[in-house]
Amino acid sequence: MNIEYELIETYGVFDQTASGWTREVNLISWNGKEPKIDVRTWSPDHSKSAKIGTLSKDAARKLGQILVRITE
Repeated sequence: MNIEYELIETYGVFDQTASGWTREVNLISWNGKEPKIDVRTWSPDHSKSAKIGTLSKDAARKLGQILVRITE
């Protein structure tokens, strides 16, 4: 099954791994559906992604700041 996505807007990066993958908050449309706020880890070129399982306290604080900013 091929999953298609369209990255509509990037709200912010709140963490980065040593290999360059970033944890981000984006507005994404998955398979042509209505866009939703999406929080996940992305490869540097956004060709691969992974769901987030855990966050450091610092990353959680930065994520909270991004979410407050986009909902104001």
